[in-house]
Amino acid sequence: MSEPTPVFDDLREESDQLDGIAAGLSEEQWAGSTPAPRWTVAHQIAHLHWTDRAALLAVTDQGGFRELAEKALAAPGTFVDEGADEGARLRPAELLARWREGRAALQEALRAAPTGTRFPWFGPPMSAASMATGRLMETWAHGQDVADALGVVRTPTDRLRHVVRIGVRARDFAHTVHGLTPPAEEFRVELTAPSGASWSYGPEAAPQRVTGPALDFCLLVTQRAHRADLALTATGPDADRWLDIAQAFAGPPGAGRPPKGAAR
Repeated sequence: MSEPTPVFDDLREESDQLDGIAAGLSEEQWAGSTPAPRWTVAHQIAHLHWTDRAALLAVTDQGGFRELAEKALAAPGTFVDEGADEGARLRPAELLARWREGRAALQEALRAAPTGTRFPWFGPPMSAASMATGRLMETWAHGQDVADALGVVRTPTDRLRHVVRIGVRARDFAHTVHGLTPPAEEFRVELTAPSGASWSYGPEAAPQRVTGPALDFCLLVTQRAHRADLALTATGPDADRWLDIAQAFAGPPGAGRPPKGAAR
């Protein structure tokens, strides 16, 4: 059995926070547009449900996951939208119930996974804790889309440390998907947590640095806000370039959000 890992509890709490928003919505609100092109609130929840099901297959039925991955790889440009479209066609109450059931099953499977086991995924194999971390990042990011669509302001929590960690670790990946050579030297990243704590990564004396609020860093690396609207400071040309291309998610670079006030 795996050892107790805080990220499992944090994933449950992050999902519950979004559930608390979604559960009170009318059918009209479920059908409302979000910042993601062509995606409604229902699409956002359906995508989370689809990915939870994929993760559950990866942990409990690796043959079934391989079949799913083969289908996804056969349609790399459409499989994400197709999965979201399928769930979004359900009645909101049914979609919500399925999402709840799926994420509860995934929680149980992740907690029961033997320590040290790695599971297949669309990228490199992942441990149970890494799988939960990725699910938390996606839940938070797509929850931001829902909140923005509804005009809801969520209170940030220190669960963001998991999103920050992925964003910092994905520095070289962000360069690679843009066709750039990652910097040879580590950066120093110093962020202020929602609780007021300081989160630091990299050598203390590194000349290339990024500082600012952890919330803003998370909004940047999930591409839920434009850099121009965030209070992040880069010191050094390499760090400055990173903030223009940073992403915490796998796959090709996204279009991101335009600056507030930009012509639409």
